[in-house]
Amino acid sequence: MLGIGILKGMAITAKNFFGSFVNKRLLPTLQYPEAGNSVTLFSRNIPFLVYDNDEDPLGTMRCVACKICEKECPPQCIYIVMEKDANGKPAKRPKVFDIDISVCMGCQICVEVCPFESIKMDSTFELSTPDRFEGLLLKREHLLKSNTYFHKIHPDEAQEVDDRLAAKQKKPAPTPSTPAA
Repeated sequence: MLGIGILKGMAITAKNFFGSFVNKRLLPTLQYPEAGNSVTLFSRNIPFLVYDNDEDPLGTMRCVACKICEKECPPQCIYIVMEKDANGKPAKRPKVFDIDISVCMGCQICVEVCPFESIKMDSTFELSTPDRFEGLLLKREHLLKSNTYFHKIHPDEAQEVDDRLAAKQKKPAPTPSTPAA
């Protein structure tokens, strides 16, 4: 019969409409901020940098400024400059680490390609700012978050990462074998 699909769709819509007066769980709209936070454990929004020691965040950053995430980022929203020591040699940490979150699409590619487990995805979603240019450019100091924060938002993943990093540190360095003459 012609139009049977339209009639079924209208019946489902009417059932949900009238059922929402009886059962409040069918209401899809949340009255935010009164209703609270609706972010799930598996949500991801913007990246952040992990550091290990609360006394020295810049000294214990896991990021070594290898720039792999900068190269792999599809919208090119990550900008990294490596820090140099007093002799002009590169230090193993970023001097500048900026993410333009107005461009970031939350694809998590930077997290996947990071060999040092230094970039993770945050679950904050209230990112509004009165300044639409400088407010959406997150600098290194804004991106740094502790490993305890990472354990708080993603406990299972954080424990796996810590176990993996501990296993890498315990593993002895391979000794070069001398070739037989």
